[in-house]
Amino acid sequence: MTHNEEIRNEVLETVNNLTDDQLNEPEEKGRWSIMQTLHHLYLMERSVAIIVSNRLKSKITAPAERKPIDRTVDRSVKVSAPVFVVPTKKYMTLEKMKNKLEESRNELNKVAASANQEELKQKSYPHPVFGPMPLEQWIPFVGYHEKRHLEQIKEIRDKVVDRI
Repeated sequence: MTHNEEIRNEVLETVNNLTDDQLNEPEEKGRWSIMQTLHHLYLMERSVAIIVSNRLKSKITAPAERKPIDRTVDRSVKVSAPVFVVPTKKYMTLEKMKNKLEESRNELNKVAASANQEELKQKSYPHPVFGPMPLEQWIPFVGYHEKRHLEQIKEIRDKVVDRI
């Protein structure tokens, strides 16, 4: 989980000095704001925790080959977010979002800590890009996913701060 924690800390450091207005201002019309990107990260992490937890409870064993999840950070490959992780357009405060991110991280950490390592290897869940992926890779995938969006957050920040 160290990888996930390092990336999360970097994400939070990147947004800490921004106002709620800056965080909610989209880079350009039709694109996500920083806050929407943070909300997407929360929704994704929460979904991963639920998926891994539910698959571990299932009696179905479906091993899958390990995937190159480090490629997640390659933003030259565009990926549309599944509908269940599309963020809200509602205005949110950083304080509220930090609480949500802490909540989803706690859920993921709880699932990871209680998981049987052999079951994590023997069970899988399909990823929209990589296909069937072992559950053991879903937990570190969260960090790679956040790292991908960290670069997006920095780009939005640089454009929004200049405008407001």
